[in-house]
Amino acid sequence: MRIKSQKDFFSGLMFMGVGVAFAWGATTYNVGNGARMGPGYFPLYLGVLMTILGAAITFKALVVETMGGDKIGKWAWKPLFFVILANLVFGALLAGLPYFGLPAMGLIAAIYALVFIASMAEEGWKFKATFILATVLAIGSYLAFVVALKLQFPVWPAFITG
Repeated sequence: MRIKSQKDFFSGLMFMGVGVAFAWGATTYNVGNGARMGPGYFPLYLGVLMTILGAAITFKALVVETMGGDKIGKWAWKPLFFVILANLVFGALLAGLPYFGLPAMGLIAAIYALVFIASMAEEGWKFKATFILATVLAIGSYLAFVVALKLQFPVWPAFITG
C-alpha cells in the first residue's frame, strides 16, 4: 500500500496514539454514565473520538491522492526547543523548584516568562508586541483563574507578597 500524503498519514497516527492513550488512561477512573458522569467519562470519550478522527485522517492519506505526495519537511528545531523550554520554565516559575532552592515566582512572572521564551521561536520577534501579548495574557489569566474560578496558587513572588 502506498502512502499518498505523508503529513496526513503521520498526523493521523499521532491522533490515534494520543486517543488510545487517553482512552486507556481513563479506564483507571470511574467512567459512570451519561446521567452521572465520573472523572473518566470525558477523557474516555475524547480518546475514542480522537482515535476515530485519526483513523479517518490515516485512511484519507492512504486513499486520496495529493499533489507531490505532501512530503514531510525537515524538523523545525529552534521553535521546538523554545516552545518546550517555555513550558518547562513556566512550570518551574509557577510552582518553584524547592530541590534547587527556586521559590514559586507566581502566575504573573511565569506567564511573562512563558510568552517571552516562546516568542523567541519566531523569526524577527518584536519586544513591544510580545510585551503587550504577555500583559493581556497575564491579566486575562488572573481574571479567569484567580478572580472567576477562585483557584489558590501564588500570583506574585513571595518576596513581594511577604
